Amino acid sequence: MILMMNLGLSNQEVEKRIEKYGYNELKEKKKVTWIKILLGQFANILVWILFAASVISAFIGEMLNFWVIIFILFFIIILGFIQEYKAEKAMESLKKIVQPTAKVIREGKIRKILSKEIVPGDLLILEIGDKIPADAKVIEAINLKVDEAILTGESKAIKKKKGALIFAGTQIVHGKCKALVVATGMQTKLGRIAGMIQEVEEKTPLQTKITKLGKILALIALIACIIIFIFGVFKGVPIAEILMVALALAVAAVPEGLPLALTLTLSLGMHRMAKQNAIIRKLLAVETLGSVTVICADKTGTITKNEMTVGRIFVDDKIFDVTGVGYEPKGKFFNNGREIDAHNEENLILLLKSIALCNNAILEEKGGEWDIIGDPTEGALIVVATKANLWKEDLEKEYPRVGEVIFTSERKMMTTIHKKGDEFLIFSKGAPEVILKKCKFIKKKDKIEELDGDEKARILKINKDFARSAFRVLGVAYKKASEITPKNIEEDLIFLGLVAMIDPPREGVKEAIEACKKGGIKVIMVTGDNEETAKAIAKKIGLFEENKKIKTKIKNEKLKKFLEDGVVTGSELNKLNNDELESIVEDIIVYARVVPEQKLRIVNALKKKGHIVAMTGDGVNDAPALKNADIGIAMGVKGTDVAREASDMILQDDNFTTIVEAIKNGRAIYENIEKFTCYLISRNFTEVILISLGIILLGFEFLPLLPLQILFINTFDEEMPAIALGLDPARKEIMNKPPRKVGQGILTKRNSFLVLSLALFMATVAFLVFVISNPTISIEKARTMVFATIVGMVIFNTFNFRSLDESIFKIGIFANKLLILAVVVIALTTLCVIYFPFLQRIFEFTPLNLKEWIICLTGAFSAFVFMEVIKLFMRNKN
Repeated sequence: MILMMNLGLSNQEVEKRIEKYGYNELKEKKKVTWIKILLGQFANILVWILFAASVISAFIGEMLNFWVIIFILFFIIILGFIQEYKAEKAMESLKKIVQPTAKVIREGKIRKILSKEIVPGDLLILEIGDKIPADAKVIEAINLKVDEAILTGESKAIKKKKGALIFAGTQIVHGKCKALVVATGMQTKLGRIAGMIQEVEEKTPLQTKITKLGKILALIALIACIIIFIFGVFKGVPIAEILMVALALAVAAVPEGLPLALTLTLSLGMHRMAKQNAIIRKLLAVETLGSVTVICADKTGTITKNEMTVGRIFVDDKIFDVTGVGYEPKGKFFNNGREIDAHNEENLILLLKSIALCNNAILEEKGGEWDIIGDPTEGALIVVATKANLWKEDLEKEYPRVGEVIFTSERKMMTTIHKKGDEFLIFSKGAPEVILKKCKFIKKKDKIEELDGDEKARILKINKDFARSAFRVLGVAYKKASEITPKNIEEDLIFLGLVAMIDPPREGVKEAIEACKKGGIKVIMVTGDNEETAKAIAKKIGLFEENKKIKTKIKNEKLKKFLEDGVVTGSELNKLNNDELESIVEDIIVYARVVPEQKLRIVNALKKKGHIVAMTGDGVNDAPALKNADIGIAMGVKGTDVAREASDMILQDDNFTTIVEAIKNGRAIYENIEKFTCYLISRNFTEVILISLGIILLGFEFLPLLPLQILFINTFDEEMPAIALGLDPARKEIMNKPPRKVGQGILTKRNSFLVLSLALFMATVAFLVFVISNPTISIEKARTMVFATIVGMVIFNTFNFRSLDESIFKIGIFANKLLILAVVVIALTTLCVIYFPFLQRIFEFTPLNLKEWIICLTGAFSAFVFMEVIKLFMRNKN
């Protein structure tokens, strides 16, 4: 039965009901509050180490140290709170970008609104793939089935008829309906159990690794402190001095900025990606993106623009060319280069009426521009009918719809039933080969003839010719009947013709595919379109070259035949068992005429070959493949709620280039985490080795740096560069490297070698500066020079950490403006603590002269040169 149009609520009534019932949204019970974020700062191991340091300082009578440490402790807690609060707000705004929408009837028109704006009394228009936004009563339904597993746990879809209740949070998996909203928000069935389904944010493997690394370093600090304490006691060193050294080691060993830098890098990185139309729904996806080896992308709307325009029509043994682009209802019809009046062609007019009536899209004008509500393909069919002055609204009044057999990916066709007088008119459209199987007759001129095998073959050849020119082709048929039954609706149809639509490739797709090839990522195109159409588009975007044979070691003749051109159809896929598919899956470039369920087989076969797979999808039946893929990518524009919920990432623009950009950003985020982690650990190891050298070679009384001085470096001088490295812009070269292996640790053999060798060198240089400055004459002067040297190393080497393998002179010094700002701030704060008398007394520094600064800066710059040499050595070794 047709879903009849009702007027729905007026805008004034909607405003009243929102005021009375509130917005249609669930109240979050587990929302992160500022108090929770503040208390969370005390989970940082550094906070407890500093607290212990303040207690020790008070115990040994160092009250100045006590108050300074308390101040720094307060500073770290506030800084951590501010940054995490900002990150949380950034994540909240990210979630708002992906607000669900719904179609309702208001003031007699179908409108697309935010789901939260639905009120009791609204009339919902729901179809396959929609998530039901509120509790509602079904008024009209066509083959309606609802998945209520979220409420009942029952996996089997439930049939729903007129009068049945449907519930918020459940999903339409078959058919369509119109329903009257009876409850919204917390008054829905879902609302009453909302507390049970609140999302829990879990830590990703990377966060777990970083936390574990922090704990290991804290354990090293503890063990070092115990060894130093025992060693000091054995040597008869006063307890106060031992505690001071132990305190310095503890503070030096822990990378204070690591957790905060990680949180900011992930959250702000995700926010940056959102601005580029890639919404990351799960933190894990950020890590996995950098490891993707295969992208399985839908053709329509992802690789192509999803701006269907009818370009050719075959009817009555004639081919008509149609002008016009987009959804503008203006254009002309030509036959053999001559403009014709469409109304002089009886069968052309009948075909245009058929495709306008067998259609669920709506063409509307907004602000002088035309747009489509519904499927773009159906929109293109409405538009071409309007070019002959055949408007859908007028046709529906003349031929009211009384029934529909809905389109599914399995059926590949759609049929609507209309009535005029005592006669039923049936219109069908779908894949040409499917439509032809349903047809017994063909209409030519004013006659209806029997459709024989030769005629079918001729039509299929024309279909193939259209497809080879990158057209997507639909077959159109109709029939008249005095009575209809479910069995005879689509039997003995009369073939009318073919409608060929063009959907051009998106700009930048060819370049994006080339970038993927350089980055070791294979791109596979998946489409429900004809094989020839898929090939034509694939050639245009450089996915494979014409007549290029796929090189494979497969000896099986059956499989070789499938791989002649790298294209496999859905029917061919069904002829392959899983083992056969796995053996050739890496050589397939295009899958044509596939149904969504087959995507799951493709994903599984690729994963078994060791690939990390990104799969796109938009429909209900795509959900299993999206969920099983390493990165499930749902369409934000044309995707269903089911697909979006099963995904890890949502494309706001449905654009393939956005996927590639997201992978690039995913690689950059992981690389940045590698950079600041190695940077921080190298700095901490430097301080630990330096203190150890001082104690072992000179004794406890000649500590190269005091705990307060180390704390200043670690808190003020390391934090900003670490955060700046975490937000380093993605380098162009990042897509020229192969994907990162899944599970690969941050401290790889290469990174560990770099960190340890650099830390040892920097500690040795700092110790030599300490010795040269003669600490026996002035320990304050010696410590000041060591402090200046290490800060100089921070300033010089921070830039070098912008890449762990490439030379800084190749990647550039000035690309990261935040890093430059961090270095300027570090330089100014260092001069302040060395030259301001009040700060000199607190940190026990003394001013340096020009000669002393030259020694310090020379030592610092030597570390910069050493790191360049180490990177050159590692590049040559690889």
